[in-house]
Amino acid sequence: MKSITTENNHGVVTLWLNRPEVHNAFHEEMILEIIDCLEELSQDTSCNILLIKGKGKSFCAGADLNWMRSALAYTYEQNLAESLNLSKCFQLLYSFPKPTIAVVQGAAIGGANGLLAACDFALAHDDCVFSLSEVKIGLIPACISPYVIKRVGEFNAKSLMLSGKRINGVRAERLGLVNFSGNAQEVESELTLFLNQLKTSGPQALTECKKLINEVVNNWTFEEAYSNTAKMIAETRKSEEGQEGMAAFLEKRKPKWVEKFESSRT
Repeated sequence: MKSITTENNHGVVTLWLNRPEVHNAFHEEMILEIIDCLEELSQDTSCNILLIKGKGKSFCAGADLNWMRSALAYTYEQNLAESLNLSKCFQLLYSFPKPTIAVVQGAAIGGANGLLAACDFALAHDDCVFSLSEVKIGLIPACISPYVIKRVGEFNAKSLMLSGKRINGVRAERLGLVNFSGNAQEVESELTLFLNQLKTSGPQALTECKKLINEVVNNWTFEEAYSNTAKMIAETRKSEEGQEGMAAFLEKRKPKWVEKFESSRT
């Protein structure tokens, strides 16, 4: 992989956008590498949590200028094929089976907001610059729109997408585009706190909880949720992890996955 790199730290895998010389602007190669990486990591049992970060000064400056220059000569079919890859990238991140966290610094321009919005959580430096600037060059934030709109809602999305205005991390938090903003030290402390909270939760329960939310929000009718949610909790109670968690609670001890986490810290 040339455009990204990964590292695994006791089950916390960091996917680094690794083009710092161009502020991690993405192009076709980076998109395909992220797709391959997400597909591989989704099957990797050693990955419990996924972080998305950018090397260098910025999280991601949006689309690479040279890639955009080449796209001027693309046919409709070529544009469609590349756009479908972009949609696949965001969908894989949104549906990733383990918790995902974006840590954003410097700038998040255009499509970069799709990456952070598709994550379960996003933390940002308060001086970070956010902009959905596609309309400024006669385009629209199409592939990222499902995830940005889910995060900020219809009318906040209109404010950001129609104006293309720039906002900082504080404003992004108020709009719901990110979950937390602060200075570099505060963001790192919040990330550490959040990772510790996730690590003391049942790993399989986290995956099933993500599946539950996705089904309720995107797939099931209210009537279907009536029986399907009952089936899911019944299955969870009978699972090995569910049995261990309930037994630990009743016996007033820590479940095995917490003991494993705490032993890894010593």
